[in-house]
Amino acid sequence: MAEADSKGKNITGTERAAVLLMTLGEQDAAAILQHMSPKEVQRVGEAMATMSNVNRETVDHVLAQFCDTVDEQTELGIGNEDYLRNVLVSALGEDKAGNVIDRILMGHNAKGLETLKWMEPRAIAELIRLEHPQIIAIVLSYLESDHAAEVLSALPENMRTDVVIRVATLDGIQPSALHELDETLEKQFAGHADSIKSAGVGGIKTVANLLNFVDTSLESQILDMVKQQDEELGQNIQEQMFVFDNLVDVDDRGIQSLLREISSENLIMALKGADESVKDKIVKNMSKRASEMLLDDLDAKGPVRLSEVEGAQKEILTVARRMAESGEISLGGSGDEFV
Repeated sequence: MAEADSKGKNITGTERAAVLLMTLGEQDAAAILQHMSPKEVQRVGEAMATMSNVNRETVDHVLAQFCDTVDEQTELGIGNEDYLRNVLVSALGEDKAGNVIDRILMGHNAKGLETLKWMEPRAIAELIRLEHPQIIAIVLSYLESDHAAEVLSALPENMRTDVVIRVATLDGIQPSALHELDETLEKQFAGHADSIKSAGVGGIKTVANLLNFVDTSLESQILDMVKQQDEELGQNIQEQMFVFDNLVDVDDRGIQSLLREISSENLIMALKGADESVKDKIVKNMSKRASEMLLDDLDAKGPVRLSEVEGAQKEILTVARRMAESGEISLGGSGDEFV
């Protein structure tokens, strides 16, 4: 943010976290960052880097909120994994409970996979490109959608379709597959997953989320090739994807929040190729003056390349998904699964 709100009440959760970390010493801030995911570290780091003129009122407000939140916490979360395991085993029996627990605690056991989240996409692609496509599918299923999309784009073209189909049809990870993956990563990460029976990753929604972050031309190419091999599967993937026109399903409050996070230049470019219903949705959630300026700018904008329009729409959708993941907005319709 360019400048902190005068009383600190209108800054985002990420910005509040940045202010809190900046009030701590370097050592304490570093210790906290070690417990965050790569995506969280990046967001908070970007907020810290762009902050300016953080006044005393903002700092006091953030610290007061933090203290209030801490005061409300209890000790119920301590030892919760053992408690969860005992309760589920008692309720469901050893076998059924095992499958549920493995899904929930997957991330706690997959050390090697967790380390991959910190690697550059091209480095991951280079590491796994010679592995069996099923192993590659497991890796992509575990990564964040935007991260997995970059890895997929960096993989050889002739294997992308096969990998996407395997992710879409992945129904749990069997011990042999996890063991093979751990052996591949063991030298670098020393990961172990012997105790995991099956983990619920992959599936059509995973592929849909992944393809949402891929360049539009590559997205269309992969979908077409999947449909050539399995028409029904390709159609199911496409139906689960959240595209720019789906913004019409986002509630008014969500649209207003989104508009505060995107540039007018990007918005104008994106709307050049948007459905009229989306344009109407955007306009009605702007002030009269702002909407008039937007419509004037749209009219004045000459012909633009389709690739530029699609690129602008992708950037706005990336912001929308980030806001949905942090709970700031809810993506309606097909996008409910992002929240």
